[in-house]
Amino acid sequence: MTYVVTDNCIKCKYMDCVEVCPVDCFYEGENMLVIHPDECIDCGVCEPECPAEAIKPDTEPSLETWLKLNADYARSWPNITQKKDAPSDAKDWDGVSGKLEAHFSASPGTGD
Repeated sequence: MTYVVTDNCIKCKYMDCVEVCPVDCFYEGENMLVIHPDECIDCGVCEPECPAEAIKPDTEPSLETWLKLNADYARSWPNITQKKDAPSDAKDWDGVSGKLEAHFSASPGTGD
């Protein structure tokens, strides 16, 4: 099992999860974070820290797309180990549906 970041992170990009991760397995895109599945130790401390509830265990049904997206982008986006401020409009995007199709950016973030 590993944890994956799902669509509700897009444009919310809270970073509370980064701060608690003991193995620094988060990677930063322009408008979301991902978890490297080979680095995640399945401790689960990140899941309850996410205000947007965007982190899920990969054992939940229908997360195959997200496991692949996390794995693919963790290979090219920069590692992030320090919490940064969420976007000013993050609360407005929390819970919005269809964010993957309409708002996902494949561009990397800045990392640490």
